[in-house]
Amino acid sequence: MFRRHETYSIAIHALLLFGAPLLLTVGTASTLTFGVLLSACWTYLVTLILSILLYRLSHLHPLSKYPGPICCRASKLWHACVVLKGRQHEYLQALHERYGDVVRIGPNDLSIRDASLIPAILGASGVPKGPNFHGSMLTATNPPMVGIQDTRLHLARRRPWARGLALSALKEYHRLVGKRTNQLVHLLENRHGTVVVLGEMFDYFSYDLMCDMAFGGGAELMEEGDPKQVWCLLTEGLEAGASFHQMDWLGVYFGHIPAVVKPLQTFLTHGKTLALERMQRGSTRRDLFHYLNEEDLPERTSPPLQQLVDDGILAIVGGSDTTSSCLTSVFFALLTHPETYVKLQAEVDKYYPAGENPCATKQHRDMTYLHAVINEALRLFPPVMTLSTRKVPARAPGVHIRSLYIPPGTSISIPPYALQRDPRNFSFPSAFWPERWLIASGQIKLEDAPPPAAASSRTFEFVHNEVAFMAFSHGPMNCVGKGFALQEIRTVVCALLQRFSFRLGEGWDPREYEATVRDYIVSSRPALPVILERRTSS
Repeated sequence: MFRRHETYSIAIHALLLFGAPLLLTVGTASTLTFGVLLSACWTYLVTLILSILLYRLSHLHPLSKYPGPICCRASKLWHACVVLKGRQHEYLQALHERYGDVVRIGPNDLSIRDASLIPAILGASGVPKGPNFHGSMLTATNPPMVGIQDTRLHLARRRPWARGLALSALKEYHRLVGKRTNQLVHLLENRHGTVVVLGEMFDYFSYDLMCDMAFGGGAELMEEGDPKQVWCLLTEGLEAGASFHQMDWLGVYFGHIPAVVKPLQTFLTHGKTLALERMQRGSTRRDLFHYLNEEDLPERTSPPLQQLVDDGILAIVGGSDTTSSCLTSVFFALLTHPETYVKLQAEVDKYYPAGENPCATKQHRDMTYLHAVINEALRLFPPVMTLSTRKVPARAPGVHIRSLYIPPGTSISIPPYALQRDPRNFSFPSAFWPERWLIASGQIKLEDAPPPAAASSRTFEFVHNEVAFMAFSHGPMNCVGKGFALQEIRTVVCALLQRFSFRLGEGWDPREYEATVRDYIVSSRPALPVILERRTSS
């Protein structure tokens, strides 16, 4: 019943779990006592649980032919506990190495690592969004735009975003990016010769910029630090929401417990304040809110306030957390690969010599090595290591993709981390090798490119499957902010490399970086302590 007719109604759950044994007991017991009622409920619940477990593990279950650990097939609780540790990306990669490209990671859940299936699942006629955001947002009625399951409604809600993040709109944000990048450079100049925790600086930078872009201002973490613990609340919310992301019904339950929702509610209140202040100020420039509020289409009425708050918060969380993660990974990769650092430094010096404005984007399109470095960092350390699920509707036909059949009611995960580190998709998948992107685009020949450190000889089969590159997802419901994120990342990298030279902090072990990366919907950033010096040529 629940596979076909899921509900988030606590009243219905209570009726099904406790109503049946109580009614049967009242109707049949000769002597009605509390002990009799308790015994009846206990017997009923144990029998129900055992029957569910037997069904999930039996050949009668529609996913019985797909392999996976017995604990995953029995209950999603196991996977949710794995997620609590922040190692979901490695866990899924290990499962695929053991069981193959299609693994059963929950009673009604599959993880798929076959790149050839991506267009059919995530493409224009693919599978709708799953219910994960009901859990992570602790509500069954108010998911953010990225969590809307109805495909038509999702695409309708996406239209203002598409206008606000189109190429024409991005030109309007150049000044915002330049202003915040210059502020970051100035703050780092004051830290000359000292140890700087680069990830934290990128956190504050990206949050301030996204508040500018989404609400026209409202945050100054770079200057003031984080006295209101906004970033801390965001991090704690993602960590807590990650497990509920796997068990959406449990997240809805916990949403009724004040102690659980307080951090999230505090952050939502902050977002609502920003939205109200922006509405009172009116449109002084074409920020993202200008489009989300339909101010560019005056014949339309403004959306509900809650929708504007949700969209604004989504912009801040989706834009700041992911961008900060990518920037931190780019600099980690550069500092642990000196030959790459030297090449990228030379390209920056060529296009942005001393005295040139590094925040001008006119040269970005010609900086092929910069693009390759960013793509390679995104491949090794995708900010979203495990995409939110898609789900075949319970009342729709099953999905046939070649020899694969996905029954109704099945959730599907496609893990970018596992895909992008699969040797069938990329040669030397665990090596940082930006040249692979230049070879694949025909800008250099394989024989002219220096081989990665992992290569035992210069003779090897070159594999590069860009369909498996999932840093921004795939299809019409992919990351709508891709263009702005790349513009932001390129600008910051150019500005910092033009002005400073970097080296890793003394005594810090680079192996700690990958060992301490955590996957909580968005990947966390390890500390990355660096020492920076002003470049004499700048």
